[in-house]
Amino acid sequence: MTRVLPKKSLGQHFLVDLNVLGVIERLGALDAGDVVLEIGPGLGVLTTYLADRVRHVHAIELDRGLETPLREALGDRPNVDLVFGDALAIGLDRLDPAPTKLVSNLPYSIATPVVVESLTGLPSIEAWCVMVQREVAERFFADPGTKAYGAVSVVVRLHARRTGFHTVSRTVFRPPPNVDSALVAFSRIPGPTRSEEVRRVVTAAFAHRRKTLANSLALAGVASRERAVEALGRLGLPPALRAEALEPEQFVELTERLAE
Repeated sequence: MTRVLPKKSLGQHFLVDLNVLGVIERLGALDAGDVVLEIGPGLGVLTTYLADRVRHVHAIELDRGLETPLREALGDRPNVDLVFGDALAIGLDRLDPAPTKLVSNLPYSIATPVVVESLTGLPSIEAWCVMVQREVAERFFADPGTKAYGAVSVVVRLHARRTGFHTVSRTVFRPPPNVDSALVAFSRIPGPTRSEEVRRVVTAAFAHRRKTLANSLALAGVASRERAVEALGRLGLPPALRAEALEPEQFVELTERLAE
């Protein structure tokens, strides 16, 4: 097998411990009919495991230098499409067959945008099982009023419900990262009808965390402070409220009031 040195510039930490694969299979509820999207296959440890258990795998890898070891690992498996490019720029909505699950050891630098974009822009995906930095995994489903709760928490919770969580040892990677990791699994729920508008309001609301929600919306240019205060009042909420105090569903209601 071709020897590969992880590239620090790309933040590469290759999955090498096979024991964690069974946990991924369980949390991801892998099925023979699944079409899986994997981002950041690395050396192909998870890719080959998926290919032997599901109908099709789309593996998206940024580092062209990994092509040889990846193809060596995949061998003659016909149900894997190996695509080299930036997962956030190549148009994942055009993959054929359309992916039904996202199962990945996600590169930490793009974990959050990948999850958010797949939730809002890839409606064919119904379930996720992703390995991310533990802090990020906890942020996805954080509760209002906590330090971890933010715009990402709101967007994720409006589109999905958590179905599993499993902490992961640093030793499953080569080289071991300097942060703790976790597997988090979740499935799609019906999202808000004005998804993009809600996302814009949520992003603006948390853009200035030390400001009141009304002031943050005004600073972001979403609504005047007066309009925001009026909308909050119609929801029975005080004008000095901060964004982290609102439940995800209240942001949907706030967006509707601002649009009136």
